[in-house]
Amino acid sequence: MGMRWIVLSATCLFALIGCTPASQSPDAIRKDAANATAAAARDAKAVAQGVFEGLKSKGPLNINKASKEQLEALPGIGGATADRIIAGRPYATSDELLKRHLLSKQEYNQIADRIEAR
Repeated sequence: MGMRWIVLSATCLFALIGCTPASQSPDAIRKDAANATAAAARDAKAVAQGVFEGLKSKGPLNINKASKEQLEALPGIGGATADRIIAGRPYATSDELLKRHLLSKQEYNQIADRIEAR
């Protein structure tokens, strides 16, 4: 087994050496480095924005106390639906929105992880 591992390692090493460019101009190296840096900066900005949005959110929305505007901010919830949710309060669980036919299954699935009943 030891000899097989050595042969396999040597084969991988030769393959890697063969795949790398023999000589690359300094301008090409700078261009590649600049492109990689720009991509990393974009990715870091997206990560930072996601972290900020995650910290800004305060967890699931309590459907028993949410305002009409807060309910309307949920995906797929309009003014009339928000009014029906408010009129049907209180709820023991969030899936009562389905049981009472206030939301369709599709509407509920869009917001199920963003709401709760407390």
